[in-house]
Amino acid sequence: MPLHRAGDHTVVFPNRPRILESAAVVGPKEGRGPHAEGFDLVLEDALFGQESYEQAEHAMFQEACERCLKKAGIEKEQVQALLGGDLLNQIMAASLAARELSIPFLGLYGACSTMAESLILGSMLVDGGYASPVLCAAGSHYCTAERQYRFPLEYGNQRTPAAQWTVTGVGACLLTEEGAALAHVTHATVGQVIDMGVRDANNMGAAMASAAADTLSRHFLDTGRKPGDYDRVITGDLGRVGADILHELMAERGYPLLEGQYMDCGLSIFHKEDDVHAGGSGCGCSASILSAAILPKLKSGAWRRVLFMATGALLSPTVSQQGETIPGVAHAVALEGGEN
Repeated sequence: MPLHRAGDHTVVFPNRPRILESAAVVGPKEGRGPHAEGFDLVLEDALFGQESYEQAEHAMFQEACERCLKKAGIEKEQVQALLGGDLLNQIMAASLAARELSIPFLGLYGACSTMAESLILGSMLVDGGYASPVLCAAGSHYCTAERQYRFPLEYGNQRTPAAQWTVTGVGACLLTEEGAALAHVTHATVGQVIDMGVRDANNMGAAMASAAADTLSRHFLDTGRKPGDYDRVITGDLGRVGADILHELMAERGYPLLEGQYMDCGLSIFHKEDDVHAGGSGCGCSASILSAAILPKLKSGAWRRVLFMATGALLSPTVSQQGETIPGVAHAVALEGGEN
């Protein structure tokens, strides 16, 4: 049986799985940003009517999945697999949402790269004829991430200039083998874990940039494509620090990212005047921007083809306190609009 591969790291999907529908639920700060009109629900407060921020994150995850299914006209009993995760220990938000949804669940953790990871694995299931429809989702919450990875908000610590603001948001996409699509999944490049020795938990962009450059370079090498073959090369949440490093690394590798070709979700989700330091981050950053800003442009024809690459800093508070470095990973998914 022939493998559907291009080069050493890239998967080709001959049946072009379809993203049938998507939805995004975000917090108040995100809802004031440049993509406010694209979100399906903007919370009035970060607790979302719950008793804790962790419970709010769980409720947001469930809400995004349910809204995605409602928009697609699909009952949850019809969904054959839910693939997703978040930043919390034991991917609590996704796991509790899966409990309530009662959909067969494959929990994923790729830090902030989780949305791309879910799309890759979900597309494999659909393209191979193993499951359809498949629901893919990822989310994060600023208040829960700060408590787990850095300092609880009550501590009132100062943030360094390189720090990023974890997005309070969840994005969900429904993959199918047929139907009128927002976009088609055509290729996926699975990234390697790259560690450049970064130890600063407040500088995620630097920890992820080398992994992003490695995955991008391998994608272009495997497919024979170049940045100009895409309307946009989109990273998940490198922020200002990571994006600057990526530009330097890609130029050194012979794939310069020219102005107008590149977009970073972490630099796109908030206004420049918002106090987010180096930009946005978190699983929910790329997941919510995918739904609110990227897929609509593919559906409308404004963009024909994009490379969506979510980036993750594989940070563990426990091993960081033991002196470990922060590895990074990035997964890229080629999305195309056009005919159904």
